[in-house]
Amino acid sequence: MALNLKLNFKFDLKKLPKGVRIGIAVAPAVIIAVLVAALVVMPKQKDISRLKTEVDGQNNEIAKSRTMADRLDILKVENEKLKKKLDALKEKLPPNEEKEIRNLLKQISDEAERAGVDIQTWKPEAKQSHPSGIVEEVPFSMSLTGTYHDLGAFFGNLTRLNRIVNISDIKLGSPRPTKSGDAMLDISLRASTFTAVKEAGK
Repeated sequence: MALNLKLNFKFDLKKLPKGVRIGIAVAPAVIIAVLVAALVVMPKQKDISRLKTEVDGQNNEIAKSRTMADRLDILKVENEKLKKKLDALKEKLPPNEEKEIRNLLKQISDEAERAGVDIQTWKPEAKQSHPSGIVEEVPFSMSLTGTYHDLGAFFGNLTRLNRIVNISDIKLGSPRPTKSGDAMLDISLRASTFTAVKEAGK
């Protein structure tokens, strides 16, 4: 026996409620929007976030580099100032050469003569190492004769020398009157200058 079934099914959208019809009409657009968001927008958003993080990192590095560059300019200026100070200090510290020391001692002798002070004795002493390790002390003892005024002028002249000269252990003798009325004074002292220590291999 043959089975002959016929289905007569018709679907009329117009008979559906209005809300259902709107839902069916909107559904494809919603599905497409969801797919676009899932397949395109979200991956792109991750890329954008990653790129933003990288850009922020690069901006931080640039800011650090600019800060370092600004600091470098400041350091260059400070370095130039230190070089000038070092050059000025070298002028006050003759190199460790006997000729330079002799020249300095001659300058002291000339200043004494210019001030009217007589150098009675001049005794060099052994060089001494300085705690800094970068200079050596060159001491010498002196005995001088002159008036208060002349001795004061002599010490003032020493302060204007390019080289450093320190005066210590000053001992004053009894003043002696002179025909001019000025008191003549004998004085002994210890003077020191300094020389730069030569670097190894030089």
